[in-house]
Amino acid sequence: MLSISSGQCSEKGIKESNEDSCGIHVPQEPLLTTKGISIVIADGVSSAEAGRMASECCVNGFLGDYYSTSEAWTVKNSGQRILGALNRWLYGRSQSFSSNQGMLTTLSAVVIKSATAHLFHVGDSRIYRLREDKIKCLTRDHQRWASTEKAFLSRAMGADISVDIDYRSIPVEVGDIFILTTDGVHEYLDEKALIDIYNLENINLEKTARNMVTRALEQGSNDNVTCQVARIESLPNQSEEEFYQQLTELPFPPTLETGHILDGYKIMRELHATTRTQVYLAMDIETEEKVVIKTPSVNFEDNAEYIDGFLNEEWAGRRINNLHVLKVIEPKRRRRFLYYVTEHIEGQTLEQWMNDNPSADIKDVRPIIKQIVTGIRAFQRQEMIHQDLKPGNIMIDKHGTVIIIDFGSTKIAGIQEINTPISRGQLLGTYDYAAPEYFAGYSGTHQSDIYSIGAISYEMLCGKLPYGGPLSAKKINKSRYIPAKQINSNIPAWIDGALEKATKINPTSRYTTMSEFVVDLSKPNPKLVKSEQPFLERNPVGFWKTVAILLLLTNFILLYNLTK
Repeated sequence: MLSISSGQCSEKGIKESNEDSCGIHVPQEPLLTTKGISIVIADGVSSAEAGRMASECCVNGFLGDYYSTSEAWTVKNSGQRILGALNRWLYGRSQSFSSNQGMLTTLSAVVIKSATAHLFHVGDSRIYRLREDKIKCLTRDHQRWASTEKAFLSRAMGADISVDIDYRSIPVEVGDIFILTTDGVHEYLDEKALIDIYNLENINLEKTARNMVTRALEQGSNDNVTCQVARIESLPNQSEEEFYQQLTELPFPPTLETGHILDGYKIMRELHATTRTQVYLAMDIETEEKVVIKTPSVNFEDNAEYIDGFLNEEWAGRRINNLHVLKVIEPKRRRRFLYYVTEHIEGQTLEQWMNDNPSADIKDVRPIIKQIVTGIRAFQRQEMIHQDLKPGNIMIDKHGTVIIIDFGSTKIAGIQEINTPISRGQLLGTYDYAAPEYFAGYSGTHQSDIYSIGAISYEMLCGKLPYGGPLSAKKINKSRYIPAKQINSNIPAWIDGALEKATKINPTSRYTTMSEFVVDLSKPNPKLVKSEQPFLERNPVGFWKTVAILLLLTNFILLYNLTK
């Protein structure tokens, strides 16, 4: 389990007021695991009368708002979004004040999550790391020197509508000490002094921080003085056995049959079963509402990686609220077994729809693709990559609403940051629609989901996949896109161009956003239409007939010359 010892001290010194602020927040679980521990220090700019308000707003805003961001987001994304919003608020307030009342402040923050420290920095406050009596400054001062004795901040929170935030992440070890200081401390205490003071009193870190502040004042500091000291006491370092025990707090459910009661849900019938999961239609006895229950397969009862993935599937589903994504229902009663409950959708899968509508018209395909994209963008906003988009994982309800129904392979950026004794796989889905980079051993990106949507679109219009069949590691370099017009002559060249771009082998050549793909399916993009398409692609039958005739003529000429 992650734990720290910490102390902090802030004094106004010889100044009339204290414009520094600082704070430390150690949350309870589950946020301790999913978001980590935050340490923040800020120094309101002395030339700004509102400096105190600015530093307090930044410290309190970061410590409060960071824990309100999605647990699926990375620390970097969460921190930068919060700091960007705080900066814009400070800048806006500054514009309503007179010129000498700008709300400006420095800010340095450390977020310790799992076994990694994430650092955010603006201005000339500092973050040091002390490890085995060796100290290192992990930040650089954003200063511009006007003379040998006078420096000005070149970067500060609230100074402009946007702010460039230094970010870095470093691994941490048990015993690492982080020391955060404002310039009123580190301009009067060098690195050796910080080490000596820490070694003098390293049991009570509150006293350590106070000693550093006191020593800086004794050395003649004429500024506010603030110091924070935090030591890593333990890190989450479970063994595989401990991790497995945590995962298996709930046992796998027994075999379920029609009429069985599971925690207040009456099983009506089995809807679908694979070697990995079983899906049942059930009824909530209390509300008589129809729901769907998904249970893990007993084939994986001792597989920690599988159980972790099953739990993450529910975790992801409960954090997405979108009309085009299956709703995972929060349990109303205590669960005795491992399973999760979702809404019940009356309709058919996209796979069934495609069987009923082979080589569909583009006007019928467009609205379906648009809704799929809307659902996937909800995943993107949570820093999730679906990784297993396929027609069988997409439902069309009786009202024509398209809904993504499976999250079993979803990659969650925030969860990936948490160290575990198991490896989290990156591709658990169907290879038919999987992006080529997976087969080359690369991690999936949002462009990987774009490929899958492009492949589904192509198949809806052509009845085949864009490269003739599923890709593989051996086929990637030899595979060539088959123009959709060759299969379905009703497809305009500009639609074909959009499909080709969405399914490029190289992910950097694909669309950068899904909305671009939707637009290019709706109106012609001249850039996607090849001005001179090769004769082989325009008319392959005619090309090979011409080749055959030329070869035949060549043979006649050779025979004629031989018989002369």
